[in-house]
Amino acid sequence: MGLITQTQESYYNRSQTFTGDGSDKTFDLLVTSFTTLPTSKSQFRITVNGQLINNSNYSYSSPTVTFSGSINNTTVLESDGAPKNGLSIVVTQTDKAERHGQYRYISLTDIVNNYIIAFVGDGKLIPTCKRTDVLFHAKRGIQEFSYDITRVEKIQEVEIGSTLSLPFPQDYVNYVRLSRVDDSGIEHILYPAKYTSQPSQSVLQDENHDYLFDGDGNLLTSTPYTSDQFKKFEHNNLVGQYMNDQVTYDVHADLGRVSEYGNRKGLEPEIAQKNGVFVVDELNGSFGFSNDLLNTIITLKYISDGLGTDDEMQIHKLAEDAIYKYITHAIASSRSNFPEFIINRFRKERRAAMRNAKLRLSNIKLGELTQVMRGKSKFIKH
Repeated sequence: MGLITQTQESYYNRSQTFTGDGSDKTFDLLVTSFTTLPTSKSQFRITVNGQLINNSNYSYSSPTVTFSGSINNTTVLESDGAPKNGLSIVVTQTDKAERHGQYRYISLTDIVNNYIIAFVGDGKLIPTCKRTDVLFHAKRGIQEFSYDITRVEKIQEVEIGSTLSLPFPQDYVNYVRLSRVDDSGIEHILYPAKYTSQPSQSVLQDENHDYLFDGDGNLLTSTPYTSDQFKKFEHNNLVGQYMNDQVTYDVHADLGRVSEYGNRKGLEPEIAQKNGVFVVDELNGSFGFSNDLLNTIITLKYISDGLGTDDEMQIHKLAEDAIYKYITHAIASSRSNFPEFIINRFRKERRAAMRNAKLRLSNIKLGELTQVMRGKSKFIKH
């Protein structure tokens, strides 16, 4: 039996189609036609011959839709509510986001089940093992693979408000890139501020600069001065960007000659960009931005550990063999009755499988590489 149980209609449209016969008023929905079976009428819509049917014309008790007396839509429904003969009835799910391409992945549940069937038992690599042990090591494997192999990278798009800060996403592990989005939808990379930081706390002091404490002996703190001043900082002074009133053109000089007030010399190339900068507050879990990014759209590309939600706990099929090798080595190395040479064998197999998975998922496209190289000094034939 094939692994694909969904119809093409279900995959692309999350819908199920019936044909009316003029008398039948009940239609059963199939779980394979939807992400999950709807639990109420608010989770789907029905059209007959392309015409939207008012939900007062039918009732729903999972998994059955029952048409009733025709209050509206009399052109496509009989007087008793049954869809007219030969007309197409389409039930479409509306409450779930489209998630295409899921066939590429194997779920955590399938990983655990497959491992227990194929690797655990008499005469197999692992003689005995609890399901909870397999589940624990499978989750750890998904985390490690998310960092080094499959790289579960997500992208958030947010607008920076008056606080000039952005909290870490709930499943955040580390950032990959922050970018400013211009009016054309093009991203411009932001770089971390090298010459400042975001203090986690500012300690309150008295006139003698001694620390102040509350009644329980805890330090009193306030908003860090560094953070406040950074929000007010004129970013142009750091990156060397000139405002219109700071540049004058000498009409008597050669074309293109510019006289720049201030004679800025020794500007660091690494910070000479106008996209803005950010700082990271690891303890409080947030990013801080320079004031020129106020009310701009920012995209945050970050790494997740792959365990954020049930749907995310999965492994790409190109790395499926590697996760089994990882679990086998993890279980064997945590037990005292496994010979060391067997553990070393499992370690070598794990490393080889993970290396192969990383190569498979590197996703290098020769055509794209050739296109990039065309802009270099060498002529690339194809």
